[in-house]
Amino acid sequence: MSVTSPSPTASPAGPAPSSADTTRAVVQEFLAARLAGDTARLTALFADEVDWLLAENPTVPWIRPRYTAAECASQFTELMEHTVPEDARASVDAFLVDGTDAVLTGHLSGTVRATGRSFEGPFALRLTVENGRITRHHLYENSLSIAEAVSDRAR
Repeated sequence: MSVTSPSPTASPAGPAPSSADTTRAVVQEFLAARLAGDTARLTALFADEVDWLLAENPTVPWIRPRYTAAECASQFTELMEHTVPEDARASVDAFLVDGTDAVLTGHLSGTVRATGRSFEGPFALRLTVENGRITRHHLYENSLSIAEAVSDRAR
């Protein structure tokens, strides 16, 4: 999977990192672990219980409810099992941080392994970081494009 993102803005150096600095650092670590496919690191970054939101889609095996750190981290492995890793792309257009909350927007695309069909579209990801761990992961994406790519039916 390849990911491109805008350069982070420099934060002022201070005696103690602010919640925004901590949030930015954890989210950057999350992106690096995701890119590397490091599920052990992803598990460590998620809180024991996570407010996970990704519109459930019964036709897409990797899109389902998740609640624990291990379940959240395993989403990456499941995604790679069902898609063609070398076709996966994500670009980040904006990375906004406000205290414990971060929002990333961008574009993603990929190919479903079983059907050979592609999906693509914009995304928005809202993450909340508390005590150095991700407690909220809400992803909004083009679920129709993904469902169509998974489907055996002709478009």
